[in-house]
Amino acid sequence: MDGGGRAGDKKVWGWWGDRGHARQRKLNGSLDPTTSMSESDGAEHRRLIIAGSGIAGLTAAIYAGRSNNDPLVFEGDEPGGQLTLTTEVDNYPGFPEGISGPELVSDMREQARKFGADVENGVVESVEVEDDPGVGHRFRVVLTSGDVYTADAFIAASGASARTLGIPGEDELMGYGLSTCATCDGAFFRDEEIVVVGGGDAACEEAVFLTKFASTVHLVHRREEFRAEDYWIDRLMDHVEDGDIELKLNTEVTELHGSREEGVEGVTMVHHPEGHPTDKPDDPDTEEFAFDAGAVFYAIGHTPNTSYLEGLDVEMDDEGYLETAGGDGGGQTATGVPGLFGAGDVVDYHYQQAITAGGMGCKAAIDADGYLEDLERERAAAEEPAAAESDD
Repeated sequence: MDGGGRAGDKKVWGWWGDRGHARQRKLNGSLDPTTSMSESDGAEHRRLIIAGSGIAGLTAAIYAGRSNNDPLVFEGDEPGGQLTLTTEVDNYPGFPEGISGPELVSDMREQARKFGADVENGVVESVEVEDDPGVGHRFRVVLTSGDVYTADAFIAASGASARTLGIPGEDELMGYGLSTCATCDGAFFRDEEIVVVGGGDAACEEAVFLTKFASTVHLVHRREEFRAEDYWIDRLMDHVEDGDIELKLNTEVTELHGSREEGVEGVTMVHHPEGHPTDKPDDPDTEEFAFDAGAVFYAIGHTPNTSYLEGLDVEMDDEGYLETAGGDGGGQTATGVPGLFGAGDVVDYHYQQAITAGGMGCKAAIDADGYLEDLERERAAAEEPAAAESDD
């Protein structure tokens, strides 16, 4: 998201002063990051922990590993992120023949490990800030397994989960004709009858976008009225008048049909003249019918995976997306909590592309590196008076 308007309201950490001495200390390992807090409760300490193993998290891990920041990546409950649901990725630079989502994620995971990152299975349950008498500000990270870690810096790259309908056929066909990203997958379904589900800005935008490829786009919405802004409704209706888009209002999709071998072949829908037909299954006015389709796109929103950060005094918008400093200088991924950075779909509700997530992961790792070097300098400066007193 564009946080440029907020950049002046927040301190951007890690971008002042000469960092050469801190860099040398990091390379020499002269400052032991394991402190009394981690020793006292058995928690393993890391310089940097990254939550999320999608493109943002793994890119951050690659950069952090190359900067000798000993990153530990927790894969989360959706290892690899949403890209693992995409069978073919044709728009990620460097792969003119395309690459499968799982293969791209796997290659990036190995690249991160090559540069020293540890990628482990684990789901972060909570993150808290603790002030240790010996070293000051740091993060306490608790996993759903009960394991506890501490870290000097933390990158939230846990993404956002696309909302689904929970209907038969969904699990089998996700990535095989069922998609949650028109920009990612629309070009695979040229000249097909395409169904788009939703009634907000995203649904209207995706329906309009898909007219570039589909023989006809069928926009399915459970109500009569759209929730989208007038701009998108006007653009949508222009395509309706041209015959590119057909509206199926007061209608819901209840089942997907097809196979992984053949893809989506059709859907079952229900219609009621007053809307919300699935709430009225026994109403005689509720009509069920089959519809042939070659692809289905869900555009019913995403849920950012930020609930584990609720114990922190970190700013989020009404949907739960992280607010970051933004702007055009360093520290763009910094949040209002020193040492906490955000990257990828956990911040970006607009673009939500693999390449933009990777760019934000890179920024977050660089921002975290600057923060960690400044933190080391502060600790070293705090140790100097104590060392002088002992010499006396």
